[in-house]
Amino acid sequence: MILACQSIHHSFGADTILKDASFHIEEREKAAIVGINGAGKSTLLKIIVHELSPDSGQVVLAKGRTLGYLAQHQDLESSRTIYQELLEVKRDVIELESRIRALEQEMKELSGNSLSIALETYTRLNHEFEQKNGYAYQSEVTGVLKGLGFPEEEFDKEVNTLSGGQKTRVSLGKLLLSRPDIILLDEPTNHLDMASIAWLETFLLNYDGAVIIVAHDRYFLNRVVTKVIEIDNGQVTAFQGNYSDYAAKKAQLREAQMTAWLNQQKEIKHQEEVIAKLKSFNREKSIRRAESREKMLDKMDVLEKPTEVRSDMHIHLEPQIVSGNDVLTVEGLSKSFGSLSLFQDLNFEIKRGERVALIGNNGTGKTTILKILNGLLDADEGSFCLGTKVKIGYYDQEHHVLHMEKTLFEEISDAYPSLDNTKIRSTLAAFLFTGDDVFKRIGDLSGGERGRVSLAKLMLSEANFLILDEPTNHLDIVSKEILEEALNRYTGTVLYVSHDRYFINTTATRILDLTERQLVNYIGSYDYYLEKREELSPALSPDTREPVKEAAPAGKLDWKQQKEKQAQIRKRENDLKRTEQEIFALESRTKEIDTLLTREEIYTNTTECLKLHQEKESLTTRLETLYTQWETLA
Repeated sequence: MILACQSIHHSFGADTILKDASFHIEEREKAAIVGINGAGKSTLLKIIVHELSPDSGQVVLAKGRTLGYLAQHQDLESSRTIYQELLEVKRDVIELESRIRALEQEMKELSGNSLSIALETYTRLNHEFEQKNGYAYQSEVTGVLKGLGFPEEEFDKEVNTLSGGQKTRVSLGKLLLSRPDIILLDEPTNHLDMASIAWLETFLLNYDGAVIIVAHDRYFLNRVVTKVIEIDNGQVTAFQGNYSDYAAKKAQLREAQMTAWLNQQKEIKHQEEVIAKLKSFNREKSIRRAESREKMLDKMDVLEKPTEVRSDMHIHLEPQIVSGNDVLTVEGLSKSFGSLSLFQDLNFEIKRGERVALIGNNGTGKTTILKILNGLLDADEGSFCLGTKVKIGYYDQEHHVLHMEKTLFEEISDAYPSLDNTKIRSTLAAFLFTGDDVFKRIGDLSGGERGRVSLAKLMLSEANFLILDEPTNHLDIVSKEILEEALNRYTGTVLYVSHDRYFINTTATRILDLTERQLVNYIGSYDYYLEKREELSPALSPDTREPVKEAAPAGKLDWKQQKEKQAQIRKRENDLKRTEQEIFALESRTKEIDTLLTREEIYTNTTECLKLHQEKESLTTRLETLYTQWETLA
């Protein structure tokens, strides 16, 4: 056991956030903390890292162990470049390297006993340098930066010039490079694109230490964690397994709890009826029996009513009229901003009843496509056509469709003047706005609250073609599941942009991947997309400009594609063989050098010793490159 939380209790005023919370984390364990927004997940992390003190209870960290913590919001101030900022994490390695180089220069002037002492120090420092992966620290920094979505041309940007999301990625990179015994991450995927999230998943899966994650990304949690710690109405419960395992066990547990509660309520009601009947007899014996039953009821340990499943938002999406079969046709669509070309000659169609997910890395132009389709931006070239009786309902991730100066009530009543007060209030109540909440200004709401208002307007629109830009942003897991169910029941057509892979996997019937300024079409879920993406990799070169490529099984590729694929496989196999041969030769020479350095005639000869150390350093650097090359080829 590396960390234990024992009977943690914490309140904010009259609100109890955590009640007697107890759980532990084992060595190398990967755990998630889940719960609805406001349940106390971030509070629990802050208590673990001692940013907050609990009202009672304690956090026990194993002796000598270190914690690393990434909060949701980072305000990193630094005049260093991105690369320099991450390099600072390796300051001890850099200083160690400087001492080794300085000692090399000193040893050229030494002799006798002084040389022997210096050489002993030199050997010890070199060993420490190797233990700290000193020969590869620069490539390690570069690998983390690229993994987190920073291209090399951005390495020289000053940290002070970065956006909040970029600063969070820099802070995450520093934390990962520092390699604490326990990493605590609060919503680490919020500012990452799909490629970076996949890289982070692999990093955490292979991480030697323990990891505790707060995240709403269920696909990410399914891949990474083996334990789920749930906060529900202040109660903390640990479940073994990933998120899907937890969801299944939670549903079973809730059903059992609800059955027990209903049975107890039935028994209480029965006993109360018997007591009333006995008292009505108005006989001494009957009254004594009634009092006996009352005492028994008083001693009963009354169960709390379990929280209702999906008792939060209520979304019902239904089109007012049915559209034609051809909902959207896009031809030759292109868009650039200055010298930056986002996409060229896009051609695709969407049919009635489809739920199409538009995916791609950050900055490829996904939101731009949605804005063009909604008339908010003009395309440089090309056109699009809506089908018969198509009515669009648009959800904008930046909520520009909302008016910041209006109250919630005014926002709904002005958009739908035919609705009476009761209908407006009941609609807002379905999205958790009750009482005086309806008179709050839109501008004073949080991102999640604005998202709920936008969803309420979307529901009232009765549109038959929904265009959604990141609809799950700021929603907790329960709310995401409610939206998923609503979309899956919806009889209209949906086109959406999302980074939430679980959401895509649950709702999409087709995926359009915007890559290399073109679209690749996958008829299926996100899991199908992952399976078939590699088969299409030869077709994704910038020189290939077909409008939309179909994801087809390998057996259906035409003859030319098969030949190209076979040639690529042969080349990769040859490159792999040559790389393995060079690795074997260099590793053999490294072992020879280690053996030579143990011989007295070598380690007492300063010139020869330095020469061998420098050769080994050169070999180690080359080997690091070859190992990376081999991993890519293999």
